[in-house]
Amino acid sequence: MKLYTKTGDKGLTRIIGGQKVRKNAIRVEAYGGVDELNSYLGVVISDLPDYPALRMELVEIQQILFDCGTDLATPDDSRGYRTDNAYTKWLEAKIDQYTDVPPALKEFILPGGVPSAAKLQYCRTIARRVERQVVALQEVEPINEAVLTFLNRLSDYLYAIARYVNHEEGEPETVYRRNKTIFH
Repeated sequence: MKLYTKTGDKGLTRIIGGQKVRKNAIRVEAYGGVDELNSYLGVVISDLPDYPALRMELVEIQQILFDCGTDLATPDDSRGYRTDNAYTKWLEAKIDQYTDVPPALKEFILPGGVPSAAKLQYCRTIARRVERQVVALQEVEPINEAVLTFLNRLSDYLYAIARYVNHEEGEPETVYRRNKTIFH
């Protein structure tokens, strides 16, 4: 099988079920965003050689994101979802685990720190954008709600592990200057 199909030369792509759609269709934007996030997570994984457990978690998240993308690429008449809420429950446990390590925040912080933590914060913003793209799709077509829930929680997870990595590396958080106390 050839890698290229030439369908894209006319601005079209095929989604699961064989239907041709425009490459800028909301559905394609949504699963394309998931693919972008997944790819950048690969960059982050390559930047975390000293964190084997975290790398394994991120690879598992890449697997889940592939399932999310598949669910988003599948129109309503070809359903057979892969993503379920068990993934979100797993993420919630991980968020709690990583949130307990660095000191609790009382102020907003700026994204940054060591390179891998800064990249994790960037992944967090990609996850938020993808979440917005999925909401746009949800407004016009049915979606697997578990995908939206997972993406929402994933951005929290990425924030938590970015803070965790900075803490483990001894990198202080950069506090937003015009802060008022938050969360309390």
